[in-house]
Amino acid sequence: MAGELNLCRERLEGALPRKVEEISGQNPYACYQCGKCSAGCLFADHMDVLPNQVIRLVQLGDEGVAAFRAPWVCAACLACAVRCPRGVDIGKVMEALRVLALRRGLTPAPLNLGERYPQIALVGAFRKFTP
Repeated sequence: MAGELNLCRERLEGALPRKVEEISGQNPYACYQCGKCSAGCLFADHMDVLPNQVIRLVQLGDEGVAAFRAPWVCAACLACAVRCPRGVDIGKVMEALRVLALRRGLTPAPLNLGERYPQIALVGAFRKFTP
């Protein structure tokens, strides 16, 4: 069946959560999906999935999370980290996902400059897109 998620032990204890933790220093399993990060995210309107959903996909070992637009839109403004009751810095997790995507040869999601973005998002984007 298309869209079915295989929740086997190998996937849940797989490479993606370990890689993300290694790169970011953040334990993705510390998140218990309260949603405060997504509620306080200044850029959630520009993301295809919310920050807490990104963390959940990492927890589930879904390698497809690197293809989403959300990690590239994240400006690492720390609004999510400040609100997190478990101290998970989602900005660092998003950065780890960008690194993993670049390592796999995935190109960043295109930035539509015709759309209105907050200034911090543009500064963050140019840092990410500049080699």
